[in-house]
Amino acid sequence: MDGGTLVLGLAGDWKLRAGLPAPADVARHLEAAGSVRRLAFDARQLGAWDSGLLAFLVGVQDLCKTQSVQIDPGALPEGSRRLLKLATAVPERTGARRTAERPDFLTLVGDESMALWRSGGQMLEFLGEALRSLGRLLLGKARFRRSDLMEIVFECGAAALPIVTLIAFLLGLILAFVGAVQLQQFGAQIYVANLVGIATAREMGALMTAIIMSGRTGAAFAAQLGTMQVNEEIDALTTFGLSSMEFLVLPRMIALILMMPLLCIYADLMGILGGGIVGVGMLKLSVAEYVNQTLNGVGLTDFAVGIVKSSVFGVLVAIAGCLRGIQCGRSASAVGLAATSAVVTGIVFIISTDGIFAVITNVLRI
Repeated sequence: MDGGTLVLGLAGDWKLRAGLPAPADVARHLEAAGSVRRLAFDARQLGAWDSGLLAFLVGVQDLCKTQSVQIDPGALPEGSRRLLKLATAVPERTGARRTAERPDFLTLVGDESMALWRSGGQMLEFLGEALRSLGRLLLGKARFRRSDLMEIVFECGAAALPIVTLIAFLLGLILAFVGAVQLQQFGAQIYVANLVGIATAREMGALMTAIIMSGRTGAAFAAQLGTMQVNEEIDALTTFGLSSMEFLVLPRMIALILMMPLLCIYADLMGILGGGIVGVGMLKLSVAEYVNQTLNGVGLTDFAVGIVKSSVFGVLVAIAGCLRGIQCGRSASAVGLAATSAVVTGIVFIISTDGIFAVITNVLRI
């Protein structure tokens, strides 16, 4: 130290991987030196350096500002001086740094409650817009491309057959195995056909198909619309005077409303076929016995209940996927979050609605 000037010597290589000193070490030297008015550098022995040196210098500069010490970077390498000047050319925005403060419990509860309230309002607004678009479709005033509708119908229908076939067939096998273990104890294994048929037609066919479509198609809808939101394509549609609800959401809703009942019927048949494999192969029932028992045990009402459920589930899957896609942020990570949220929201809607259907059918004795 000389005349109120503290000279800080920089020697060796200053690279991130080598481990660098912290600005706090300089603070200790400033305190030990006493009344320091100026901080200078001696870089004659400085070797190779990278951004680690710049980070150290920025930290030292901030430290000197807090202690009213003038910093003299004249002896630093020219490249580091230019980078240091560039790093401090624009003042830091207020609130740019994250704070480690954690809000208290009541604040967290309040924030979550307000977010839930806003989400509910947005959902009701989106549902109202969707119903309005359906009304315009019935009046022949909705504007969307028929080619897009045909493509979405294919993606929601024929393209989903492999996974629906696999899941429904295995579901029928599982139901038949579970029922066979219990019914064999009473010599009533023939009623496995009734168990599989009624459970699949009324409940599991529509439910499992809806969950499959929520994970497959609902997530795809959210990702597609979310990507459009990131690329500002939805804003472009609005600029051209086209309703994003009619142009993007309405075709997806129509496709799922049309395809879900057909997929449900197909899943019912695959489930019954899976149960038949167990009944014929394990329980030694003849094909005629299994088919007759299924026809006698399962009525058109059972299939009708499942088909109505599947239509409602299709609307819910489309609303959940499109809602989360429209609400997507403007980053790539937001697209993934939107797809995940669409699946979760769709499954919650499906299970909740299925419970309501169970209560209604029980009250009406259907």
